[in-house]
Amino acid sequence: MKDIGVKDLQAIEVFREVPEDQLQWMIDRSQHYELREGDMMIRPGEPLVGTHVIFSGRIELYRLQNNTKQIIAELLPGTVTGALPFSRGKLAIAYGVCLETAQLMTFPKELLRELVTSHYELTQALVIVMTSRVREFTELEQQNEKMMALGKLSAGLAHELNNPAAAIVRSSASLKEHLLMQPDSFKSLLSIHLSHEEIDLLNSKMISLLNNSNRPVLSMMKRSEKEDEILDWLDLNNIDGCEDIADNLVEFGVGEADLEMLKSKINHDDLSPVLTWINNSLTTERMVADIQEASKRIAELVGSVKTFTHMDRGGEREYVDIHVGIRNTLIMLNYKLKKGNIKVTEDFDLTLPPVKAMVGELNQVWTNLIDNAIDALENQPEAELTLITRRDKEFVKVTVCDNGPGVPAEIRSKIFDPFFTTKSVGKGTGLGLDVVNRIVRQHRGTVTLHSQTGRTEFVVCFPFNG
Repeated sequence: MKDIGVKDLQAIEVFREVPEDQLQWMIDRSQHYELREGDMMIRPGEPLVGTHVIFSGRIELYRLQNNTKQIIAELLPGTVTGALPFSRGKLAIAYGVCLETAQLMTFPKELLRELVTSHYELTQALVIVMTSRVREFTELEQQNEKMMALGKLSAGLAHELNNPAAAIVRSSASLKEHLLMQPDSFKSLLSIHLSHEEIDLLNSKMISLLNNSNRPVLSMMKRSEKEDEILDWLDLNNIDGCEDIADNLVEFGVGEADLEMLKSKINHDDLSPVLTWINNSLTTERMVADIQEASKRIAELVGSVKTFTHMDRGGEREYVDIHVGIRNTLIMLNYKLKKGNIKVTEDFDLTLPPVKAMVGELNQVWTNLIDNAIDALENQPEAELTLITRRDKEFVKVTVCDNGPGVPAEIRSKIFDPFFTTKSVGKGTGLGLDVVNRIVRQHRGTVTLHSQTGRTEFVVCFPFNG
């Protein structure tokens, strides 16, 4: 192990202008040692013992997030880390593992007070290290929170897109199969001879059925009764493919009276191929409608994502309807709401004026608060999430409320601290509420917690012209 001297410290940028006597004072009072590959320098929750200076080797800082290793930084020769003057940090928040043999010097935390009172230049150098670290770590934290929000977004989007995408695949395959059968029914239709009056009647009836937007919404029992009535009529009149025809006719609101009217206008021998043609047309219409509805759902989801992420706009503030962001957030987290069987109540004041805000950042607030509320409602009987918007003079007030078990009194004062979390290891990051607090402060607002068993409220309040 190399003996560390003043020149070794002066080779590090941060100590270059520090007087030699102060550097020697630091060297004489520090612990000098080596770490081997695989050795742990620090673990989360362990107390910070002092200021570390790395002279050789590499040390990796990482956290475990959702049981996945997330690398924070790689500490190289010349790095100064650990406890620093005026820092409030007392415990480590990450793992530090040695990647290759490293030589370190650790100045004990107990001597920081003496350093501050007696060695101005050395204190100044270490304070610069601390402010740079805070800035870099804040940027990392914000980036990590955005990635977490993106993860929630992509998971929700995957769940929400799955059903309509599967419906399109299923319906398009069925439609293709159905169209292959059309030539046979067309051949049967051509074999009959309809008068112009009969053709006009059929054409008029088909247009009426396809354009009818007020189709009956029937209970399963009522629908079954209607289908049985139609089946009996079709059997009585020797119509082919009765079951399939009955289902379609009931779906489009055709009853016995309509069939009797059609029977009275058309030759009885022509009735079966005519009804088969009508049935095929209605089947095609239903399949196309299913594909159209599923495609519309996908388009709506993509539109919600675009609005939610605000991907086509910069970070400037603009006037927006606050309810749009909240509702888009609910769409993004809808799969979790369904999974938890959570009832959502929207108590919105829709007369609120637009708010001036950074929309993308504000959507992070709603995502974190609603997602935390959903987690709090896990396995909760009659789980309910209530979202309330109100005007309070020149301020908008948004309340996210759940009927979960509540936040314990002993941790309420820590709930907005960086990295504080009530979640078990591997679940969540603990970043959410700290980021929420910071974004709301950027909007010149406040976020407060009111909690008791059965009712927990996070209240976000900021000016309309924030």
